[in-house]
Amino acid sequence: MLAKKTQKRNSRHNRIRGKISGTAECPRLAIFKSNKYITVQAIDDVAGKTLAAATTQNLSKGTPLEKAAEIGTSLGKALKAAKLEKAVFDRGGYKFTGQVKAIAEGARAEGIQV
Repeated sequence: MLAKKTQKRNSRHNRIRGKISGTAECPRLAIFKSNKYITVQAIDDVAGKTLAAATTQNLSKGTPLEKAAEIGTSLGKALKAAKLEKAVFDRGGYKFTGQVKAIAEGARAEGIQV
């Protein structure tokens, strides 16, 4: 059952990735969730470089939802420091609820158009 669930998520992720791409002016915010942590990266697909990244691995206190919102705001601050105002949101095949939504809202709270 687990392998089928992972295959379906990978299929959704590949379908999404076929439609969106990040640039230096408008990077792609890619999310990856493991059983313990969440990682978010701002990626320039044209140059193949990661512009900014944030993870919950460094955070110790708070609920998973609070940690997700915190890495969303920290990534938003990093993008603002790099003078970027827009980003394409890549939910990675996950549903846009809970932690994924909190990351997007955290970035939006910092003024990034997601």
